[in-house]
Amino acid sequence: MYKAFGHVRSRAFRVLWMLEELGQDYEYIPFRAGSADMKNVNPSGKAPALEVDGTILTDSVAIMSFLADRHGQLTFPCGTIERAQQESLVHQINDEMDALLWAAARHTFVLPEEKRVPEVKDSLKWEFTRNCERIGSRIQGEFFMGDQVTVVDILATHCLNWARSAKFTCENKELLDLADRMRARPAYQRTDALAS
Repeated sequence: MYKAFGHVRSRAFRVLWMLEELGQDYEYIPFRAGSADMKNVNPSGKAPALEVDGTILTDSVAIMSFLADRHGQLTFPCGTIERAQQESLVHQINDEMDALLWAAARHTFVLPEEKRVPEVKDSLKWEFTRNCERIGSRIQGEFFMGDQVTVVDILATHCLNWARSAKFTCENKELLDLADRMRARPAYQRTDALAS
């Protein structure tokens, strides 16, 4: 059984959702990022972390890739062209969506108040909206990689959820429709219910 550390209303959502999609048993330990409990698991205090066979793994995207590879689902095989395309999308979403949302969060509540530059958020929001158009154009069917759900769809949907709560705008219809389909999945619904 896996142990998943980190509150569901953080990047831990991605890992919990992956575990649900994969049908894996896990223990959910809702430590808040930055808490003493989380720092005991991951010295940086960042969430999520996943305990696997007595070893702690960190970074949500790394954990998602590990789980997909380990269970042979939600991914294409290593060494294939499709896997390279999948990884390209993962990195693009991480760079062009997640990084902007994280920068906005840092300048809203993460950094010490005297180090925050709230004015940067307008630029980040503009860039996010622009990037959604480029990323949405890469959707190849019902999902990013065609008719198969992959880690890409989970990552993009989580970023769009985060964007909505942070008041970032995405106007790309294909991307918004994909996120609606992903939110309708039973595994998503089970993960979302953990916040209740």
